[in-house]
Amino acid sequence: MKYIITGSTGNISKPLTAMLLKAGHQVSVITSNIEKEKEIEATGAKALIGSVEDAAFLTTAFQGADAVYTMIPPKMDAPDWKDFIYRVGDSYTTAIKSSGIKKAVNLSSIGAHLATGGGLTSLYYHVEQELNKLENLNLVHLRPGSFYYNFFGNIGMIKHMGIIGNNYADRVVPLTHPKDIAAAAFEELTDLQSPGRKVRYVVSDELSTDEIARVLGEAIGKPGLPWVKFKDEDALNGMIQAGLTPDVAKKLVEMGQAVQSGESVADYILHKPVFSPTRLEEFAKEFAIAYEKAK
Repeated sequence: MKYIITGSTGNISKPLTAMLLKAGHQVSVITSNIEKEKEIEATGAKALIGSVEDAAFLTTAFQGADAVYTMIPPKMDAPDWKDFIYRVGDSYTTAIKSSGIKKAVNLSSIGAHLATGGGLTSLYYHVEQELNKLENLNLVHLRPGSFYYNFFGNIGMIKHMGIIGNNYADRVVPLTHPKDIAAAAFEELTDLQSPGRKVRYVVSDELSTDEIARVLGEAIGKPGLPWVKFKDEDALNGMIQAGLTPDVAKKLVEMGQAVQSGESVADYILHKPVFSPTRLEEFAKEFAIAYEKAK
């Protein structure tokens, strides 16, 4: 089988590419960074250099492939996050239709059932809906929980303030390790027996905010680490001071509000999956190593 993987050498795309190659498939990896070409081709995959915002490039890249894995690359400096994500999603839709792709696995997010009010996740709603319009396409939307790796962004806060937190608290949060997402994507891409369309939730663990603080705190020698709920305004200002654009910061604050209200997990609760293997305690070992290395 011939597969096209977007996401370059990212935390999901890299292990997904390795799994497909190990299984004997032909794999091409799209990257916008020409410096990644040698790294990609050293694995046995083919590097395709171009932008996922370019529908014409994607159409050519997708030609002759049996299936594609699509994802929206992180762009934390985007002046208008909605415009960027919509543009990439529309490029995927155009390219899949024009190239005649018959199967796609799309990385979305828990909360993507919300057309509005979910911040970042409501932008994924648009991408899902546009892809859903394509006829004769076997399509899987993967909706993972919050990435474990997002907690790396809290290391400075823990070191300098002795706390961890967000603009939500006292909520159970679905969490996911990227390698578990890669495993789910591999299963869906190589499954030729289940045509049609579906949403698949991918969750590795489910813990309250206080439990998250406890597990991470114990791993770094701070067993009393508290989870603190920030005011929306303080969270917004903190993100902007950390270098995020005002638009990105606003979308993340809105996403936190949806977590606090419970709206972001309403559909997930109705369709809970069997949890993937990697519990937070296992990730906490990775977190502790990163914590020790950080200044």
